[in-house]
Amino acid sequence: MNVRDKIKLFPHSPGVYRYYDAEGNVIYVGKAKDLHKRVAQYFVPAERLTRKTAVMVSKIADAQYTVVDSEADALLLENNLIKQFKPRYNILLKDSKTYPWICVSAGDFPKVFLTRRLVKDGSRYFGPYSSVVHARNLVEFIHSTYPLRTCNLKITSDAILHKKFRPCLNFHIGKCKGCCVGGISQKDYNANIEEIVSLLKGGGREIIQHYKMLMREAAAQMEFEQAQLYKEKIQSLENHYSKSVIMNSVIGDIDVFSLIVDGPEAFGNFMRIRGGAVIQSLNLGFKQMIEEEQESVLATFIGEIQSKFGELSREIIVPFLPDMEIDGVDFKVPVRGDKLSLLELSARNAKEMRLNALKQQEHTDPDAYKNMVMESLQRQIGMKELPVHIECFDNSNIQGTNPVSACVVFRNAVPSKKDYRHFKVKTVVGANDYATMKEVVNRRYSRMLEENPDDLPQLVVIDGGKGQLAFAYEALAELGLTERLTVIALAERMEEVYRVGDPYPMFIDRNSPALKVLQQIRDEAHRFGITFHRKLRSKAQITSALREIKGVGEKTEQRLILRFGSVAGIVSASVDEVAEMVGSALAEKIKRHLG
Repeated sequence: MNVRDKIKLFPHSPGVYRYYDAEGNVIYVGKAKDLHKRVAQYFVPAERLTRKTAVMVSKIADAQYTVVDSEADALLLENNLIKQFKPRYNILLKDSKTYPWICVSAGDFPKVFLTRRLVKDGSRYFGPYSSVVHARNLVEFIHSTYPLRTCNLKITSDAILHKKFRPCLNFHIGKCKGCCVGGISQKDYNANIEEIVSLLKGGGREIIQHYKMLMREAAAQMEFEQAQLYKEKIQSLENHYSKSVIMNSVIGDIDVFSLIVDGPEAFGNFMRIRGGAVIQSLNLGFKQMIEEEQESVLATFIGEIQSKFGELSREIIVPFLPDMEIDGVDFKVPVRGDKLSLLELSARNAKEMRLNALKQQEHTDPDAYKNMVMESLQRQIGMKELPVHIECFDNSNIQGTNPVSACVVFRNAVPSKKDYRHFKVKTVVGANDYATMKEVVNRRYSRMLEENPDDLPQLVVIDGGKGQLAFAYEALAELGLTERLTVIALAERMEEVYRVGDPYPMFIDRNSPALKVLQQIRDEAHRFGITFHRKLRSKAQITSALREIKGVGEKTEQRLILRFGSVAGIVSASVDEVAEMVGSALAEKIKRHLG
């Protein structure tokens, strides 16, 4: 039975499916609410699939499935199978093994410390924390508030009884109660540990309320010193908690997921909110080996977090609904209020991770970065080809005088200055920006068709709006190039991108490298055009006074400017000096005219 016949027998049940290649290797693992419908989506005509997906489908030699009770079970099974088989075409998750955790060690007298290693020895771990500074500050706060040990001694009740240890400096300066010498009972020490655990889980409010009750009871019993100790601890906790609270604690316990998809790359942030405080925050990066829907990527992200940290909150805030359901979990997309603020905070973290990744790639692998920029531009504009060669046009004039145009060229997302061209406008009279654009675009590509037709750009950018774009497109249409070139316009005021046939502008993310390269080439065309325009205008201003004199032609003008440097130089020269160049009669006429 071939694989197409086999998938026809897949049940209409939730489960996990696996694709195998001819060698029997698992190449893809997926989950589905309905196995039959989901798998059938892959076995359609190749033109309906994306390029990478079509390549994967061509390699499928066998398909297997496992039925589960729910989508949640399918999500967890998918996650485990991906980690087990590491399929070639599944989303590649950039693991968080390097993120710090706060460890509460096992034993009679636990320690609290920062670590990047998770050891299955009975210790309790909290995190991971995306910020090392935040995690370190939290540990320092714990040690400043609670008299915990920091030594590596194996302290047991038996060792204390037999007085095997001597107190260290921390005991003498009051930073440790000296559990190694019986200075604090195991019960009282572990009461502090449980408070710390509650604090790390987001129970700070309850701890503060408990200490307030103890403070009032101590004050009522005239135990003012003890009441003062409780007050100091309350103040310490409130000071720490005020830095962590992001909203009113009545919002409840929720988890927040955000996701930024940028082509094959995706960046997610997870935040766990307990008691109004962020107790966990984690950034994860994803690389899609085949084009996945963003809803599926989000589901993969949620599944990874669930597998790492266990049960999720009953309420989860997301930017859009994932393609999954979990019993007992309510996915919500907020539109206003505190929950929307939380989602925006999470999204800012994901965007920051994306920007940092781009900056790092730009420095460590510039070629890959350039290719990523071009792929992003291709995707966002909707081009068929990768824009390896981009050209941009800009017009310059002042009230119709000295009209010029400039064409700048980018190859592989960087300027190719040897290919820059400027144009003096020949057929347009006055300040007609639209007709000027049509003329220079026609001149540029009619010449390229004659001299080098294989070097046509993939993308043409027009500095302007819909009017300039329409005339540029008209010029390309007359040359029969509209099917070979993609042409867009970039309006400077709102950074709007206009496409032919689309009445509405397209807005590209301001932090997108695709928009930045468009801005760079637009600004470069403007600079190059302005420079040429100013040069012509300056030349016209220098020579106009001489051309007004009868008897001074172009060659005479050139000789005078070459000899004296400028009109001002001629004015300051004597009649005899000028006469050496043009004769006495013309010299006197020039001096009289110039004053």
